[in-house]
Amino acid sequence: MNKNFALIGASGYIAPRHMKAVKETGNNLVVAFDPYDGIGVLDNYFPDASFFTEFERFDRFVDKWHRRTKRKIDYMSICSPNYLHDSHIRFALKSDADAICEKPLVLNPWNVEQLGIIENETGNKINNILQLRLHPSIIKLKEQVSLELKENPSRTYDIDLTYLTSRGKWYFVSWKGNESKSGGIASNIGIHFFDMLLWIFGGVVNNTVHIKKTDINAGFLQLKHANIRWFLSVNSEYLPKKQIKIDQRTYRSITIDKKEIEFSGGFADLHTKSYLEILKGNGFGLNDTYNAIKAVSEIRNLQPVGLKEEYHPLCKKVN
Repeated sequence: MNKNFALIGASGYIAPRHMKAVKETGNNLVVAFDPYDGIGVLDNYFPDASFFTEFERFDRFVDKWHRRTKRKIDYMSICSPNYLHDSHIRFALKSDADAICEKPLVLNPWNVEQLGIIENETGNKINNILQLRLHPSIIKLKEQVSLELKENPSRTYDIDLTYLTSRGKWYFVSWKGNESKSGGIASNIGIHFFDMLLWIFGGVVNNTVHIKKTDINAGFLQLKHANIRWFLSVNSEYLPKKQIKIDQRTYRSITIDKKEIEFSGGFADLHTKSYLEILKGNGFGLNDTYNAIKAVSEIRNLQPVGLKEEYHPLCKKVN
């Protein structure tokens, strides 16, 4: 049977991917909520969906719709600002719906622990969108590493992670530029890369931050089977000349033992794949996301040590 969805944060950048995923999996978006009302994109997917700009009216609709139709909202998709995820997940669970939430699921590990209590109380499930785990190139890499570690359990990989995604001045005025709301750069743009690396190379042994600025985070992450120099920035100044020449404002690179891992493509349908797995009961839950959230929470609270020991080469370019 078709499932009924609600969407919180309908005007956000990532929301159309969730609308598309609901539609492509053959399900129905009943209602959407966002304080901003410029969401004509809904017409491309669910023009008949109810829409509210006030949370109280959205809350009332969800309750009344259930009582009037004798049906329920099966899933609530959450695309709201990071600092609101915790509250909106709680609302979903207490409304007898499963939650599907964008990353980062929450900003701190203790939030995960509290959500686990509510999950147990309600019997409803929390699913986190961790789409890199479904990327064909990343799956292939995990399989390769697993085989190599089976042959040599003590092996350690040397990794450089570089993610540059240029943002204008608006970024620092919006909630994304407010660390208390976004969690900072490591949480906002880096969480899915950290999750992927922890998933493949094991848990955190040591966590060091070299640079921490509003537009740059850089550090060294020692995992069970990897030493990772990482550099994240929303400043176009650090883009490679090749990217600038072709007016490409995003650059992502992961090298493992000096070999580049190619995964620049293959992102178009990953949200739909995520929804298909969630609908089959194979979503990524609280235990899956906990370690990455703990790691970025630590990064947010660590004091930068400057350019000492193992640091990413791009750190030298930072004034």
